[in-house]
Amino acid sequence: MPRSKDVAADRSITAGSDFLQLNTADAPAGGLSDWLAQRLRLAVADGRLAVGDRLPATRTLAAELRVSRGVVTEAYQRLIEDGHAVGRGRGGTVVVAAPVAAAAPAPARPAQTPPPGAVFTTEPEADVFDTVRAAPARIDLSPGTPDLASFPRTAWSRAERRVLGTHAAPGFGYGDPRGTPELRRAVAKWLARNRGLSVAPDEVLIVSGTAQTLGLLAQVLGRRGVREVAVEDPGSLGARQHLRYWGMRTPPVPVDADGIRVRDLRASGAPAVLVTPAHQFPTGVVLGGARRRELMRWAADGDGLIIEDDYDAEHRYDRPPVPALRAMLPEHVCYAGSVSKLLAPALRTGWVVAPPELHGALVDAKRFTDLGNAALPQWVLADLMESGELERRLRQLRKRHRARRDAMIQAIGTHLPGAVVQGAAAGLHLTVTFDADFADTDLAAAALLRGVKVQPLSWHRQGPGRPGLVLGYAASTATEIAEGLAVIGSVLE
Repeated sequence: MPRSKDVAADRSITAGSDFLQLNTADAPAGGLSDWLAQRLRLAVADGRLAVGDRLPATRTLAAELRVSRGVVTEAYQRLIEDGHAVGRGRGGTVVVAAPVAAAAPAPARPAQTPPPGAVFTTEPEADVFDTVRAAPARIDLSPGTPDLASFPRTAWSRAERRVLGTHAAPGFGYGDPRGTPELRRAVAKWLARNRGLSVAPDEVLIVSGTAQTLGLLAQVLGRRGVREVAVEDPGSLGARQHLRYWGMRTPPVPVDADGIRVRDLRASGAPAVLVTPAHQFPTGVVLGGARRRELMRWAADGDGLIIEDDYDAEHRYDRPPVPALRAMLPEHVCYAGSVSKLLAPALRTGWVVAPPELHGALVDAKRFTDLGNAALPQWVLADLMESGELERRLRQLRKRHRARRDAMIQAIGTHLPGAVVQGAAAGLHLTVTFDADFADTDLAAAALLRGVKVQPLSWHRQGPGRPGLVLGYAASTATEIAEGLAVIGSVLE
């Protein structure tokens, strides 16, 4: 049996005219290279050529098609230029990105790629959002992803060996749905040191990230007759979709330079609101002091619930830390955090500190959802928190992210000179807006077809507004950031 890489190599060598269903009789006169490049793009789009597959050798494919080798070389070069493939010398030409969608070929000639708006819609359904988010790209500038390549594998492995050597067999049975005692203690200390919150371990509920917090809260609130959770506008599309999945309406409340406009929140009549006060997503504004006090009065006067997503609170560069709302009015604030931006989203680990009257119901909802998070990752994370390893990592990340943020600001100034930058003082992303009249979904789709993935600002907005992009920088090198912004600039031109 050949090894798997040999199988892939064999496929790439034999993936000639039969596999790709190529017939030069279909080509227009004088346009062989154009025809071949388009047929190869269609093969990538419909999955016959997957990301990572090596294209047939130019000499081999030219012989099979009975055309000159220059025709094949020119077609491959066009795939490289539009971001669908990359040349790797002796490694051949490899597929690296697929278009989001492509039309089926017409009987005589292949159809063209559909207009970008066919996939990127202003208010995408969850499946469309997930499809685009998962689409391969040569350069991914999507927001919300940390530097995954720097995950502390060595420190995690050492901590895992330590906890495996110290936990007895009974610890591997069904545990407390609230989370392991070790992690709840560690989270309570972490919140005290980093967010100024005085929280007892018994108040902490370990969950699978902020997304699960929203799902559990929606279930608990729904059973109590709550059917609306107001959201910031613009605000996270993903959070809005999670709330809607569980039956919640999400009336929009405008955000200005001081954060959510509480006067509009009162007018909405919603009994609960989801906010990102430390670094508002996606604008990056900080909830101002006067606005914080006004929000607290709204909650106290009407027995309202504030869901505080402490988004990006630890990632700050040019400003002091912002206190958590939970410290001001704990009986009306449900605080949610996670390690998705500190370590990796794949860990699916976060925490929620709820008002006392909701805590028990949330624990029950967590128990009947999944019986609690896996114990071993909780033990490891608790070890990293208690040992100081997580705080050391945070200091390293701040330096790296600051440098990448600066690289993105410089690239925006070079390639998008008319763009207005927001949210640069903290977080893992920037938002840029344009003083022009065009669909930012079209811009994002055109960039993706050239191998650069971004998110249109209109995805995260329920009302009208200027076109813009939400650009993540934490997971990309300075070189990738500059190249990606150059592509976006060329699309705009």
